[in-house]
Amino acid sequence: MTNKHMIIAFLMALFFTACAQTAPDLNGKNNIANTDALNGDTVSINENTYGNENGNGNYNSSSDGFRSVYFAFGDYTIPSSMEANMNKNLQVATSAGAKIKIEGNCDEFGTDEYNYALGLKRAKAVKDSLVAQGVASSKMIMVSFGESSPVCQTPSDSCYDRNRRVDLRLVR
Repeated sequence: MTNKHMIIAFLMALFFTACAQTAPDLNGKNNIANTDALNGDTVSINENTYGNENGNGNYNSSSDGFRSVYFAFGDYTIPSSMEANMNKNLQVATSAGAKIKIEGNCDEFGTDEYNYALGLKRAKAVKDSLVAQGVASSKMIMVSFGESSPVCQTPSDSCYDRNRRVDLRLVR
């Protein structure tokens, strides 16, 4: 009986020792490799203040002139209906004197991991399109918000369509 108690005590001590892990010391720094690319103010856009009177999908024409690029469900190829938005974004990106942050977004369907990856693929598609047309790759940074940054939360198809997007913003 004493051996059983010793074995149980040993296993419990082993269990509690293995579970006690300390957080890594970052020496006062964060875990982002290149924080210089993220410093500065970004242009905020309240997309709800812009209408879609002419039906062209330009919900967020910021003061800098960028337009959101919208995608089909589960897709990351830029649809031909977004050609005018991409042309406008190319004009603004070409003349921009600051870095451009390209933000990939998704609707609420799918896992967090899936939506993060899809948002990144959407941002990369927009970046690759701009690079192919002459915008320097070093002038752009990409980020994926997955489903965490919706512009609309009404459970409707039109709302889900607005959340499947890439936004472009100047980093100042």
